[in-house]
Amino acid sequence: MPSSELVMDNKNASSTAGKIIRCRAAISRIPGKPLVMEEIEVDPPKAGEVRIKILCTSLCHSDVTFWRSTQPPMAVFPRILGHEAVGVVESVGGGVEEVREGDLVLPVFQGDCGECRDCKSPKSNICSKFVNKDNQSMPRDGTNRFRDLKGEVIHNVLNVSSFTQYTVVDVTHVVKITPDIPLDIACLLSCGVSTGLGAAWKVAEVEEGSTVAIFGLGAVGLSVAEGARIRGATRIIGVDLNPEKFETGKKFGITDFINPATCGDKTVSQVIKEMTDGGADYCFECIGLASVMNDAFNSSREGWGKTVILGVEMHGSPISLNSIEILKGRSVCGTFFGGLKPKSDIATLAQKYLDKELNLDGFITHEVSFHDINKAFDLLLEGKSLRCVIWIDKQN
Repeated sequence: MPSSELVMDNKNASSTAGKIIRCRAAISRIPGKPLVMEEIEVDPPKAGEVRIKILCTSLCHSDVTFWRSTQPPMAVFPRILGHEAVGVVESVGGGVEEVREGDLVLPVFQGDCGECRDCKSPKSNICSKFVNKDNQSMPRDGTNRFRDLKGEVIHNVLNVSSFTQYTVVDVTHVVKITPDIPLDIACLLSCGVSTGLGAAWKVAEVEEGSTVAIFGLGAVGLSVAEGARIRGATRIIGVDLNPEKFETGKKFGITDFINPATCGDKTVSQVIKEMTDGGADYCFECIGLASVMNDAFNSSREGWGKTVILGVEMHGSPISLNSIEILKGRSVCGTFFGGLKPKSDIATLAQKYLDKELNLDGFITHEVSFHDINKAFDLLLEGKSLRCVIWIDKQN
């Protein structure tokens, strides 16, 4: 659909600027229970903020982690989940100049102020200007922009909250994107796919002829595979308990597949060392389990093996590594958003897709209407989808 049909009419946008908007949102009220569709009120953006009309969004495993949480600090309800999305700027708060009404934008969980020491450094993508420690409110003043019709505050998640027709996001978390890219593809670039690609390209710097092992073949793991494929890795080993992931993975460059349940008396690391003559050059943990992080590290090659952790440990458990193995030259590091700086690197990924260098279409396995958003949870939990695109106002 042409972007001209989707970008908001400026006259309509100006009629709501500065005013409270009533709209529909899918609210998580009880951990692990279906989201509830309700009418809410969304405040106008304050200084440094942007109000966005969400066009489509998708479900990431991180949303499921927050949705299931029963213990603080992650268990905060009621809450509007969602952090992969694309939308149109409805209005902006004071001091916002880089975007304006009608711009097509991605709200991104990773901040990029362009001013702090970290944002200016090529060594980091962790913005230190606005540190949102609670992940439930706006980063500048710690307040919220959502209320239900009874006046109860509805909390934010990951600086985005996209399971709603309108959201308010700090401008440091907003990236303007070309209208040439399809909306559903643009949506993918705001979290998981960018994270995997960046981990392969920017963090590990996979080179031609290398061997790669990826633990967990969800959207993030397969994005790592796609990045490694483009970089010229000759062997890309996928590790997953779901045997159906091998056929899917082949589309993104997976050359070999290991199901830990069928390794017999051998550990996964032993199998990988045998396959690679000593261990993989690069290992990526994309699940979020301390035990798997250890498996990934132990599967890396002595001397130069590098393990990159992308999964958020779902139980908060620490990892324990043998110091002797580190002394042998192995290394381990973690990354948020694949080390990418959203405001510069997302545009590069979008262009690579438009130039047909990136296979992103294969990540979209399902689409549902906003009304059917709970189906997206079912599909992900059943292992049937990579990314389910949720169209906010489109009727399926």
